[in-house]
Amino acid sequence: MSFKSRLFQKVQYWIRPYLTYKDGVKVSLWATGVHHVNFGGNNTVPENCAFSDTTFIGYRTTLGTNNFFGGKVTIGKYCQLGRELAFHPTNHPISYLTTYINNQLFNGELKSLKTEKPIEIGNDVWIGHGVVVLAGVTVGDGAILAAGSIVTKDVAAYSIVAGNPAKLIRKRFSDSLIEELQNLKWWDKSDEELALLKPLFFVDLEEHKTLHPILSQIQKH
Repeated sequence: MSFKSRLFQKVQYWIRPYLTYKDGVKVSLWATGVHHVNFGGNNTVPENCAFSDTTFIGYRTTLGTNNFFGGKVTIGKYCQLGRELAFHPTNHPISYLTTYINNQLFNGELKSLKTEKPIEIGNDVWIGHGVVVLAGVTVGDGAILAAGSIVTKDVAAYSIVAGNPAKLIRKRFSDSLIEELQNLKWWDKSDEELALLKPLFFVDLEEHKTLHPILSQIQKH
């Protein structure tokens, strides 16, 4: 690496420093509201992420820059979150005189009229750039939320959704294979167990209706 490249990296680190917490968690100094977050471990919170209420981020889940968590949100293990995401578990009141709940009116007392429905994201979920997830949504394990989607309803496990509002594009695998994957729960396994299963991660599962022959082959070795 050239001197200029090394110098550039150091300057970036000085401008965008990270603090290291326990369990391998690294948090940018430019993230806000981190005191609201419970970490599963081995997480990185990049710059300009914001948390406004109780949030749980599962083991080894990664965040993108400018992620916004506007209320109670739970994210499972091994999820990958793109940039510019927004999670909005709260809604302004719409059946009262005003939707305005800012502190500049009645010292913010109207905030008590907000409604909140927590958001729950499963394990091994991929959320693309610019996705918005709204109040009360539950996303199943292994789902994919395509870039730019506005997710207003629950997303089934191992489904791909896209659009505004997000609609089902297709399931990633057959129902029987999805059931097997959910029973496998690879995200709950130790590193030693995952090492034994490593060959499975390199198999194109669209070509298979069941995991059994693959797992049997792995066990033989």
